Amino acid sequence: QVQLVESGGGLVQAGGSLRLSCATSGSTFSVNHMAWHRQAPGKQRELVARMANSGSINYADSVKGRFTISRDNAKSTVYLQMNNLKPEDTAVYYCKAEVPRGGGMWYNYWGQGTQVTVSS
Repeated sequence: QVQLVESGGGLVQAGGSLRLSCATSGSTFSVNHMAWHRQAPGKQRELVARMANSGSINYADSVKGRFTISRDNAKSTVYLQMNNLKPEDTAVYYCKAEVPRGGGMWYNYWGQGTQVTVSS
């Protein structure tokens, strides 16, 4: 079992910055990849940024150049630095841990989410 707790969300004006944190606990040794997703009202949950165990990183096109995902293994915490925020970044942001289950199967653990609201 892996537990994830997000923090750092809030209300910010357009052009501002926020840093989200995702603290992991439990069987963290089993986690391979970490990611941030977001879900805006009436929309599907979408991938924002993903960091593989190898260090490879992927970003959604909409956040490239503005968001940065990072990982502090000593603190078992993943961060999402969000700069130059736009109203369209308003969403609930979720942290995800991907754990291999063998046979090519994966299991995803999710945090409870943290609200980010960007005012224009």
